[in-house]
Amino acid sequence: KKMNSNQIDTKLHQQHLIEVFWETIPSTWNHVRRHIRSTASEKFDITVEQFYVLRHVKKGVKTVSELAEVKHISRSAVSQAVDGLVCKNLLTRRQDEEDRRYIWLEMTEEGEGLLNKIFKINQEWILKKIENLNSEDIKMIITGLQTLKRVLNE
Repeated sequence: KKMNSNQIDTKLHQQHLIEVFWETIPSTWNHVRRHIRSTASEKFDITVEQFYVLRHVKKGVKTVSELAEVKHISRSAVSQAVDGLVCKNLLTRRQDEEDRRYIWLEMTEEGEGLLNKIFKINQEWILKKIENLNSEDIKMIITGLQTLKRVLNE
């Protein structure tokens, strides 16, 4: 079947979108992660893994097994990160009263405060990066990201 010029243009644009995606998204995300990592480790003396454990517990992940599943890492690696957070009073472990095999993870007030500080510092960093964008650019980026999320999550 022969393609018309609109179909050819669409295919070329799709191919270009894929190239721009791979040039942009991974490197941008790695840049953001590096900043989060340096903020967490240099300013707050926690590892990236510990930061992610705190973040997931805040989102509702409540056991070491769930964390290991979500992060796709071993339970022992998660346990090590959790141990460090418990020692720093950022997380607590609570044994289930009905089934003692279950240990529930809960964020302490200190853990919540630390996570909020890291998020605030990173939000300020991103704001500095985007402060020269005009309203139209911002709207266009938001629309593009929302569209990309919708399409990739279908």
